[in-house]
Amino acid sequence: MSGADKRDAERVPILGELHGEVMVFQPILVKDISRTGVTIDTHFPLQIDSLHDVRLVLGERSIVVKGRVAHSHISDVDQDAVVYRTGLEFIEPSLPVTTAIIEFLDSVKAGRRGA
Repeated sequence: MSGADKRDAERVPILGELHGEVMVFQPILVKDISRTGVTIDTHFPLQIDSLHDVRLVLGERSIVVKGRVAHSHISDVDQDAVVYRTGLEFIEPSLPVTTAIIEFLDSVKAGRRGA
């Protein structure tokens, strides 16, 4: 039985071009965060004004928030890699996401005061 015979739905060949995008999660290093945005380091460039879904682990919680690239530049170069520093502005985060970020920030600040 061929692959085409196993499909539940007919696939239609595209004449010409049909463009799309694929979303791939890559590791990032968070340098700072606020309720409105985040600065990250990556080993790949991000295009200014592009939108990205960013997964952040905030203590016990993991959230996904959409961010717009506000600025990006090369921050370090060594023999093995280039590091890009990028500022992302959060775009319309949901109330639960905003709450998680604020609670995380409050926890970090409280931990520093108690240290």
